[in-house]
Amino acid sequence: MIPKPIVAANWKMHKTPQEGVKFLSELNNLLLDKEMPSIIFCPPFTSLFHMNEILSDLEYFLGAQNVYFENEGAFTGEISMNMLVSCGVQYVIIGHSERRHIFKESNNDINKKIHTVLKQEIFPIFCIGEKLDDRETNNTRKVLVKQLEEGLLGINKDMMSKIIIAYEPVWAIGTGINAVPNQVEESHDMIREILLDLYSMNIANDIPILYGGSVKPDNSEELIKTKGVDGFLIGGASLNLEMFSGIIENVHNNSMR
Repeated sequence: MIPKPIVAANWKMHKTPQEGVKFLSELNNLLLDKEMPSIIFCPPFTSLFHMNEILSDLEYFLGAQNVYFENEGAFTGEISMNMLVSCGVQYVIIGHSERRHIFKESNNDINKKIHTVLKQEIFPIFCIGEKLDDRETNNTRKVLVKQLEEGLLGINKDMMSKIIIAYEPVWAIGTGINAVPNQVEESHDMIREILLDLYSMNIANDIPILYGGSVKPDNSEELIKTKGVDGFLIGGASLNLEMFSGIIENVHNNSMR
């Protein structure tokens, strides 16, 4: 398993291959010779090959934003695990809220993808989280139980050592509104309790759980100090060199001791 703490950058549909390589070079110059958290970059598919070439000389990891659960076939616009592996991918984001709510991916779809990723010895970053109406009606736990039970169906204890979970409350993604530390701690506690029911105390305690939801330099210090938070899955702020390096510094200064 990748060492904690973990900072994963989800670039979504941003940055050309040339822009991605330039960003990595500039970030590496800023962080040169510093002990850092484990950093995963998840660029668009078009950038994976180019970024893998530069990442092979750096101490960062390469991730993809999505994958299809079939190995090949007549699936226009999709990408397979074999293709991702050939690009040097080590991690894959599965079940991001935008995949769930914009592209209507079900828990069953997500479960198939997790199995597909694990068969290739690649690490899934499994995203879960509730919408605003779920939280307002006190249904957060119910949603998390359903997402975890159905998403991890057929995943045994040994497989769990290769999974990272990212808790991303949908109401706090790209909205500028972030969950306050006590809300994050409560939700991460819920997740560990559910994993304890599904698996074991060791798995519940050891599995990395990242927080994702409008993480920025000015709130990352407080959030990384929050009990149960093992790092971040970052969207918009990971596109800005100054903001992303600031978050990395806060994670380093407040959790790597």
